[in-house]
Amino acid sequence: MAEIINLRLAKKRKSKDVKDKTAEQNRILSGRTKAEKQFERNAKRKSARFLDDNRLERSDAQKTTESDTDGK
Repeated sequence: MAEIINLRLAKKRKSKDVKDKTAEQNRILSGRTKAEKQFERNAKRKSARFLDDNRLERSDAQKTTESDTDGK
């Protein structure tokens, strides 16, 4: 003889299982630990600081003379 089950509860259980499986896949794909996030933030700050510190800037006098000679 077949076991009697409550269809409403079975439907809810199946829905919950699907949601749990999807959540687990999302955690695997996009989940990162706090340390990984902090490391990436620090690396971005360090590279931005390095670029700003080593930027070559021209003086205003050089900019005007170069722009005048470029057009002629």
